[in-house]
Amino acid sequence: MKQLFLASLLGSSIALCTSAMAAGTDLKALETAAKQEGAVNSVGMPDDWANWAGTWKDLSDKYGLKHIDTDMSSAQEVAKFAAEKDNASADIGDVGAAFGPIAVKQGVTQPYKPSTWDQVPAWAKDKDGNWALAYTGTIAFIVNKKLLHGSDAPKSWADLKTGKYKVSIGDVSTAAQAANGVLAAALANGGDEKNVQPALLMFAEIAKQGRLSLANPTIATMEKGEVEVGVVWDFNGLSYKAKMANPDDYVVLIPADGSVISGYTTIINKYAKHPNAAKLAREYIFSDAGQTNLARGNARPIRAEHLTLPEDVKAKLLPNEQYKKVTPIKDADAWEKTSKALPQKWQEEVIINMQ
Repeated sequence: MKQLFLASLLGSSIALCTSAMAAGTDLKALETAAKQEGAVNSVGMPDDWANWAGTWKDLSDKYGLKHIDTDMSSAQEVAKFAAEKDNASADIGDVGAAFGPIAVKQGVTQPYKPSTWDQVPAWAKDKDGNWALAYTGTIAFIVNKKLLHGSDAPKSWADLKTGKYKVSIGDVSTAAQAANGVLAAALANGGDEKNVQPALLMFAEIAKQGRLSLANPTIATMEKGEVEVGVVWDFNGLSYKAKMANPDDYVVLIPADGSVISGYTTIINKYAKHPNAAKLAREYIFSDAGQTNLARGNARPIRAEHLTLPEDVKAKLLPNEQYKKVTPIKDADAWEKTSKALPQKWQEEVIINMQ
């Protein structure tokens, strides 16, 4: 039995070594092929967003890849991939979570699973490797503590109902951040992608109290003192706070009674002129170094719970424990329908109550 056990262990060890060697060999081959291509062209991945600058610099320094980016919206990226086909000028793009499946349906992606694939949660990736969220966005509050009229900073959606401060969520009819803010409030109050009524009722009550602000929560409106409590993506809130003249006046937090988590995914163009460079870029983005680069840009890496970030980078993010009650979108089709109907409902059920 001992001999069988040892043979089994030895067989497992050999298999593991072979597997590890294969993975290492594949990566070496990928690096070689990418270096031969010599460039990677992106869309929607500008230097000043999520610290993409750090990743492009690393890919240049390590592998000699030249890079250019053309900034555009998620919808424009998918349309560009589809329109250009064999004349592709872009190899890789970064799109909102909802656009990953859309790009797959349109047949403009090619798969690549990075070596850290198993550490990406199932909800955040396509089983075939066509898309995977590299970093997340979770609806948060940004609070100007100096403007709270004696109230404590809200820590939950429930607190918003009883506060004296104004609440700024932005334009629900045009901003995905604002629409997701409504969904987050709905999830915390027993709703879901099909039913945002709990959130509409809550915001209607806030509007009746004269506490719903139409100011869009941005750096400009916050610096003017127009935003007391803003509903924003966590990475936006953290970026805004860092750029304020007095950052200590602000607190950013995830509402304790629940929120919605989404994020951004790379898509590799099916028609890419530099496909190996694009795959290597995705591999690097999901590596410890690439994930740390994203964190330096205030974006929470998808592998956050598997990383040991430098203390100065860790300080840029909210603690992992704040994300215990966050919920990913489970029914994307239902949310797409609900979000399309939301602007009219917001006008008819919330804005109508403003004093």
